[in-house]
Amino acid sequence: MTRPFTKLILPLLAILLLPAYSLAKGPIRSIDGMVIKVVDGDTIHIQDSLKTKVKVRLYGIDAPETEKSNKKTGHVSKPGQPYGEEAYQALNSKLFRKNVTIDIMAIDQYKRAVGIVKLSGKSINAEMVAEGYAWAYRQYLDTPYRSEYIGLEDAARGKRLGLWQQNNPQPPWEFRKRLKNNKHL
Repeated sequence: MTRPFTKLILPLLAILLLPAYSLAKGPIRSIDGMVIKVVDGDTIHIQDSLKTKVKVRLYGIDAPETEKSNKKTGHVSKPGQPYGEEAYQALNSKLFRKNVTIDIMAIDQYKRAVGIVKLSGKSINAEMVAEGYAWAYRQYLDTPYRSEYIGLEDAARGKRLGLWQQNNPQPPWEFRKRLKNNKHL
């Protein structure tokens, strides 16, 4: 009589006692498509086989902001940051017109898919951090990516790669906050 009880309770206890990190959030779904536009160092547009266009924010990273201007007039509507253009160029050279797989992790407040972009099985998100083109975006990183991306950022910082060549680079989230606060003055 205790045997069926043991068969049911022990696996249930094992599941309940697992550490939280082993229950990491996985992708909502995966999609394949071609990168049809690189917006900046952490945002792309893809088109799938059904010609559906999807705007994708790269999960877990934040690249320096690029300057936003009117192409016809040249009027600058938003200033950029040092290494913003370099981050854009790096992502563009890696992904433009390439077929990728996106592991969608979430949908953000702007209705963009937030995902891990994979090219030939390699995480482009991780590459951007490792090469010094983006910060590990700690505020939005979950296990197991958190320790991986922070470690890649620390290594890039130690080697003074990309944006880490600057003495004290301003994180994009602080730059955006400053811009927002200055608009209200």
